[in-house]
Amino acid sequence: MTTDKSRMGRYLTSTITTLVLLAGSCVTSVALAGDWDEDDARAIRGLEIAPVPLNLVGKSRELVGLGSYLVNVVSGCNDCHSAGPEVTYAPGGNPYFKGNPPTVINQSTYLGGGRNFGSVIPGTPEIVSRNLTPDRTGRPVGGLTFAQFRHVLRTGEDLDHLHPNCSSTVTTNCFPASQPFNGDLLQVMPWPLYQTLRDRDLRAIYEYLSAVPCIEGPSSGVLHNDCT
Repeated sequence: MTTDKSRMGRYLTSTITTLVLLAGSCVTSVALAGDWDEDDARAIRGLEIAPVPLNLVGKSRELVGLGSYLVNVVSGCNDCHSAGPEVTYAPGGNPYFKGNPPTVINQSTYLGGGRNFGSVIPGTPEIVSRNLTPDRTGRPVGGLTFAQFRHVLRTGEDLDHLHPNCSSTVTTNCFPASQPFNGDLLQVMPWPLYQTLRDRDLRAIYEYLSAVPCIEGPSSGVLHNDCT
């Protein structure tokens, strides 16, 4: 009799443990499913609101769509990465004008960079937004690989070294030692916020930027893209 009770006790304990583990797995699965459902919904909306034709050949529609949502809705990247407010919208498509016209993005400047934010402090280099569109390799932001793109967003490192710290060999267009700004890092660009994004989000942004049309920009300099 005692043996039967012990066996029953062990059986009940094992059954309860199994049920608890299964319940935990179900809760985890529901949570993960919720995350994926939210990403899917954002991806669908992102594809709907993309302001330019997208090249989806060889790309993940889900990642491109999610990237579009992050770039166009969450971050508003074009606000800084077009040449300026006066050319951000197509004629008749500026939503800030009287009459509340529908928003129409100027496709010829979309994410092509060139907005001049001036100097952080008078006498220091001017900060100009970069061209984010893909070059002829199909890679965005001047041909960055995803590893490089991820590194820039995680650390803020300026791979172009456009406004370095002044030194014995660099004496112009640089940050003097008297200033606190680190010339090795992107200034104005809100990478301290973007560095906390998930890897999946960064991959999605990269995939979307790879899908937008190339904008050549100026004939030379860091804003220029070789589209052909």
